Amino acid sequence: MTSHSIAAQLAALGHPARLKIMSHLACDDGRCCGDVVSCVDLAQSTVSQHLKILVDAGLVHYVRKGKQSRYTINAKAVDALKQEFTAFAGACCEDKTECCG
Repeated sequence: MTSHSIAAQLAALGHPARLKIMSHLACDDGRCCGDVVSCVDLAQSTVSQHLKILVDAGLVHYVRKGKQSRYTINAKAVDALKQEFTAFAGACCEDKTECCG
């Protein structure tokens, strides 16, 4: 992963509503937008925008089946982000010679 893709994914998770949506999507095999709306106190259009951001960041899969759309957690992407961030946090300024100042 590049630092840009990590930053984009972290930015997508940087909104409380999107964290709540991710929690609801993690509960089962997928949900339609209406299911997510019923779980969060937001308008359908707002939920759709948040879902689009999560899909664009690669953290959520979107599949259209007829008139319904299903959203599921992209477990591989979330796990990769977790590993990258853990490595970053562990290595952050270990080598003090690379720090500014």
